Amino acid sequence: MEACYYPAFLNIKEKQCVIIGGGRVAERKVISLLKCDAKIKIISPDLTKQLQKEKDKGSIIHICRKYKEGDLEGAFLVIAATSDEQTNREIASKASCLVNVVDYPDTANFIVPSVIRRGLLTIAISTSGASPAMSKAIREEIEALYSKDFSKYMVFLKRFRRQNIKNISNKKIRQQLLRDAASSNMLDILRQKGYKEAKDIVLKRFQEISS
Repeated sequence: MEACYYPAFLNIKEKQCVIIGGGRVAERKVISLLKCDAKIKIISPDLTKQLQKEKDKGSIIHICRKYKEGDLEGAFLVIAATSDEQTNREIASKASCLVNVVDYPDTANFIVPSVIRRGLLTIAISTSGASPAMSKAIREEIEALYSKDFSKYMVFLKRFRRQNIKNISNKKIRQQLLRDAASSNMLDILRQKGYKEAKDIVLKRFQEISS
């Protein structure tokens, strides 16, 4: 029976994440985890140059040896990224937490999507393990639709929502204003005219209502 994946965004700040393997694939995983402020432990005889730099900075803990039983104790999340299929499968069978197995999604209990990040905006794309290449192609297509202006606009929207709740007591008016600020029309304005134009339109409407 085909796996049915439940999409979720995890808060892994200060959570223990164990990566078995120190090659290029492990490096990509570690960089992503570091951006989320995870506590990272790598178990591998070798490290890439980038991972060595992270170790030297104190960003990660490195245990310089091959995987052995007991290494997963206390882990919130595990990634098996060795070049040995049998070892990766063994890790998956031993893990009692979230575990991702590189190249063998059927042995894991979660897969990592292709991700687009624009500040507070995160878009995840998955083909449920059927074709990572297709996920990447779709990601590249969507990336073109969301410029850095969206990152700035999301920060503005977060502040604006707080200000809106504080200053407009009428719930229906407040909700309508927030919907307008996040409408498809506003997306078009962001793409065609940029962040400043979109922000000015929202603020003008807010001033009209609150005055």
